[in-house]
Amino acid sequence: MVLISLIRIVLLLPYKWRGAVCGEVLSRLISPLAGYNRRIKKNLKLIYPDLSEQKVAYLMLQVPKNVGRTLMEVYSGTTFKNHVRNTQILGTGLSALLAARQSGQGVILVSGHFGNYDVPRAVLSNLGYPVACLYKPFRNVYFDRHYFDTIGKIASPIFPTTRNGLAQMVRHIKGGGLIGILVDQHISHGTPLDFLGRSAKTALSAAEMALKYNCLLVPTYGVRHKNGNDFDLIIEDPIPHSNAKSMTQALNDSLAAQVRAHMDQWFWIHNRWK
Repeated sequence: MVLISLIRIVLLLPYKWRGAVCGEVLSRLISPLAGYNRRIKKNLKLIYPDLSEQKVAYLMLQVPKNVGRTLMEVYSGTTFKNHVRNTQILGTGLSALLAARQSGQGVILVSGHFGNYDVPRAVLSNLGYPVACLYKPFRNVYFDRHYFDTIGKIASPIFPTTRNGLAQMVRHIKGGGLIGILVDQHISHGTPLDFLGRSAKTALSAAEMALKYNCLLVPTYGVRHKNGNDFDLIIEDPIPHSNAKSMTQALNDSLAAQVRAHMDQWFWIHNRWK
């Protein structure tokens, strides 16, 4: 595949250059040709109608750069994991997470397509707390196997969104494991909830699992530094158990706060508000 060939070429570069190179290619070549720029502009105007044209143009460059950097970091596997080994952990939720681990309680780490969403998996796994993840298998079997092997180098286990994979995931969290889930994409059968001031169909599944299996529900984020290569890991306090809709709205509000603070780090390419 062309994409895999491009990735393999960029992986030949020193790690500190890979993200920047892929970010530039995605931002200046792929994003305009693929129509990502139009999607970014449309979403920004929907949420921030008074945003200046200069700011919109800036974000149309910076958002794909972050996506490109994230892609190469994830595909750098062990090198990326080693690079973030000394990442600073901020927020007030780490102690609750560690207490849950000590008591055998499952933990669901929730994030979005923001910054680098694999930073929590990499950093916590480096500390001896492996974080599982869900992934949707690709139709292309060759690319699927390639992607599965790649993300497995950052942390494991990995559960495909199949019936068997979901059953394995349930056993994992019931046994006190950690799993990372992203909840910021449009779900056609989702529940309409507020996200950045607009109604967006959102899956309640993370909160439902937290309630059903008595797991902590913890917002986590890998926030990119301005130098492009380094991060802070933010672990917020667990969302209090109430009901799935209220808990998921709290997750949306948490992510929205991060997006407002770092507008260039969220994947505005997504068609979030269909």
